Amino acid sequence: MKVIAIIPARGGSKGLPGKNIRPLCGKPLIAWTIEEAKKSKYISRVIVNTDDEKIAEAAKSSGAEIFRRPKELAEDSTLDLPVFEHHLAFLQERGELPEMVVDLRATAPLRRVNRIDEGIELLTAAGRAKADSVRAVSKACKTPYKMWKLEGEFLKPLLSENPISYKDPHDAPRQVLPPVYQNNGSMNAFWSSIILEKHSMSGEKILGYLMEDWESINIDNEFDFLLAENLMKRHI
Repeated sequence: MKVIAIIPARGGSKGLPGKNIRPLCGKPLIAWTIEEAKKSKYISRVIVNTDDEKIAEAAKSSGAEIFRRPKELAEDSTLDLPVFEHHLAFLQERGELPEMVVDLRATAPLRRVNRIDEGIELLTAAGRAKADSVRAVSKACKTPYKMWKLEGEFLKPLLSENPISYKDPHDAPRQVLPPVYQNNGSMNAFWSSIILEKHSMSGEKILGYLMEDWESINIDNEFDFLLAENLMKRHI
């Protein structure tokens, strides 16, 4: 079975300008993801999808192929789906469409190759009939049962359901509330047909792949970067 990795990495980040090529423990941020993907037992091609020349140069230096996305697919408001539809349509036209795609984010530098391969194995074992995709998650650091929304000047619970016997779940001890999980951006894998036929990044049948908190850091801002740097020095 043919499996490729696509690393989407546009220029123009507003939260942390230049983050994809910012040095992290001696390497450009994106290099950590490329190098782990290239170690995979299953991935035959590692492709960085970008609109940015500096990102392309750093990615190429780390051993990745480069796919240039058009500027209209590199806006702040651009969703993942049209980026992957465009990329996979190109591969399909060239007769290079893989059965499975692994979506790896450069902003998750602590994810190691064993996590990539285990996610691939999970989806492969399930097969197309049982699962559309696999998505890496970690335990949410904050429970949505204790979150609020503002309606005018008044607070209302974010979630209307009450999963426990307490009258007000937002006042209950965290330990008695149902565990919830958040997408960590480390590794998503899906069959190519989910993108091209269902026009979805995950489909309906999504397998969960649980990762540890420390390896689930996803860099969006300066604090995340400093945290990732500290954790990398400790664990890598």
